[in-house]
Amino acid sequence: MAYQFHQRGRQSERKIKNFSSTPLFILYPLIFFLIFGLVSCGCKSPTASQQNTAASSNQDSNLTFFDVTLEQADEVGRPIWRVRAKTAKYTKEKQIGQAESPYGELYQDGKVVYQIKADVADIEQNGKQLFLKGKIFATDPNNGIVLQGNELEWRPKEDLLIVRKQINGSHKQIQAVAQEARVKTREQRMEFSGGVVANSIDPQLQVRTEHLIWNIKQEKLIGDRPLQIDRYKDNKISDRGKGNSAEVNLKTKIATIQQNAQLELLDPPVQIVSNSMTWNMNAETVTTNSPVRMLQRAENLTVTANQGEMKIPQKTVYLTGNVNAIGQRRQSLKSNTLTWYLDNKLVEAQGNVVYRQVDPRLNFTGETAVGNLQTENIVVKGGTSSGRVVTEIIPQERANRQ
Repeated sequence: MAYQFHQRGRQSERKIKNFSSTPLFILYPLIFFLIFGLVSCGCKSPTASQQNTAASSNQDSNLTFFDVTLEQADEVGRPIWRVRAKTAKYTKEKQIGQAESPYGELYQDGKVVYQIKADVADIEQNGKQLFLKGKIFATDPNNGIVLQGNELEWRPKEDLLIVRKQINGSHKQIQAVAQEARVKTREQRMEFSGGVVANSIDPQLQVRTEHLIWNIKQEKLIGDRPLQIDRYKDNKISDRGKGNSAEVNLKTKIATIQQNAQLELLDPPVQIVSNSMTWNMNAETVTTNSPVRMLQRAENLTVTANQGEMKIPQKTVYLTGNVNAIGQRRQSLKSNTLTWYLDNKLVEAQGNVVYRQVDPRLNFTGETAVGNLQTENIVVKGGTSSGRVVTEIIPQERANRQ
């Protein structure tokens, strides 16, 4: 790794405790800085008395430089970082200590991937990574992402930029806060962790979780931990999704929620629970191809099925496979398919229909059924082949035994 350190201007402090006892690996860079500083500013060589005063100082080895440029290159000579500062102090412990107004660039494959700046920062480097500590701003010039934090670490060999401690990320598409952000520059992927709150502009969403992946090129948010997704309309929450994992496609406005997936709709007031569901915010539909349970709390009506689809604006639900609707008084309607019109509280069932009523105790079987399950006003009709409806009236004694 090629390493360069440039300094222009004048040397303001030159205090070395004891040259004779100073290790060579510390003394050599100090001599280089002193000579380079003198040549740069065109100053005369210090007098013998001045040298003795500097050598006999009781303070630690400290040098202050002005207009500093800190550079690092890879094996083939391509830059991997370049940082400039108005002033920088050299210490024994660090090649560069505190720097005032540092700014510069981080490179990957010879190209600028992030621009960095701060008011004041502690800078450390070891030839393999760069570390800044202070109020840091890192900007991706290619897509306009700005990361703010209090620590920055650049590991070019790992293609990894880490910004830590009270992260605030902004972009035209999303804004996020977290404790840490890890950026893979080649993959264009960013991982937020620790108290993540991400707000999407379009669609208007807020995602809360402990770990969130942002695929920048694909325009996707991926959560692999339990998370909550709030959708807003007119700056008010309209729907809320939950699950153990999810993927939100910001381009198509489609969210796929997996594992213990739940969706709470405010209008109509319905809860949808499934192991997997697709929430299309653009078309305003919810689709699930796995067993689903829908609950309308106002009517205390629960419907389960093998799969289902809901059209939110039409307030209509389509359910398929082993459909079972249960009302407040334990009345039930089973069928192969069911269309549920939430607005007018109407259900239409088809295929192997079985309607059961508790009081009075009645069973009806047929091919179709239409009516209001809550008011127990159901009309059951027979199929085209038999044209019959089978009605079973259960005597009170038998009903009591059941």
